[in-house]
Amino acid sequence: MTTHATEDTRPPVVHAGRDGDLALAPEDARRATNEHYELPPEVFRAFLDERVKYSSALYRTPNATLEEAQTAKLHFVAERLQLRGGECLLDIGCGWGSLTLFMAKEYGCEVTGVTPSAPQAAYIHEKAAELGVADRVDVRVGSYTDLDIDGRYDAATMLGSIIHMPDRVAVLRKVYDALRRQGRLYLSESCFRSDEVYREFAARPGTRHVTETIFGFADMVPFSHLIQATESAGFSLAGLDDLTAHYHRTIEEWERRAEANRDRIEAAAPGMADPLVHYLRVANAGWGYTSKHYALTAAKSRLGPKVVD
Repeated sequence: MTTHATEDTRPPVVHAGRDGDLALAPEDARRATNEHYELPPEVFRAFLDERVKYSSALYRTPNATLEEAQTAKLHFVAERLQLRGGECLLDIGCGWGSLTLFMAKEYGCEVTGVTPSAPQAAYIHEKAAELGVADRVDVRVGSYTDLDIDGRYDAATMLGSIIHMPDRVAVLRKVYDALRRQGRLYLSESCFRSDEVYREFAARPGTRHVTETIFGFADMVPFSHLIQATESAGFSLAGLDDLTAHYHRTIEEWERRAEANRDRIEAAAPGMADPLVHYLRVANAGWGYTSKHYALTAAKSRLGPKVVD
């Protein structure tokens, strides 16, 4: 991977928070978000799948298990990115490494993962060694906004991570600059279903429980805001998928497992079981009414996705 410096002549864009004030600085947002993601991995293993994937699954068949649906989702992301094997991939907000490790193992990709959590990075390094892909996995700790990550990547992923980043346009511009020509971005996020709903519900107690009590910092906006930010960063949109029903079913299974494993959660993080189950119930109650879950694919190309002969 090589680095080419270019002058950025695009005008600066400052993101305003939900109350119209300037959003948190990236480092402040990172510290706030870490209160959730630096919980012991045993908490997450108690209700997630075996890969500890903390984002929506994809249920291709009615009777699929959570593990099968999460595997299907990872292949789906690879399809949207048009991975053929051996690409260089940037996974921003890599969590416990489910996508990072999967793409390295199953697609032979060289993957750079980015997480604000040192425990998550240590966990990924350990799992990479177990899976025999340590030479293809690099994990960087910190806010993506502040990290110097050299290279040119074929693809980038942001699954549920941009909600924790105060300046969306600046982040996406940095991703754009990190990609090779025709490089692709896969970005998925939970969002309010419209500006009207956002204005009505963003400050309500149930919403603030999720965005502040659980996650420390999360600015959940309508997906149109993310599309606008993606376009402002220079990307051409290549596709949009509505995964709301899949996330609803995913969280149903998470809640079932969290209830069944309350003792394990309490042993790992005393006092965490009740707020976790409450979060899952609140998150699942609004799908289709106040909230949606979309995924976009975009390309670093003036003309959009390349025409295939």
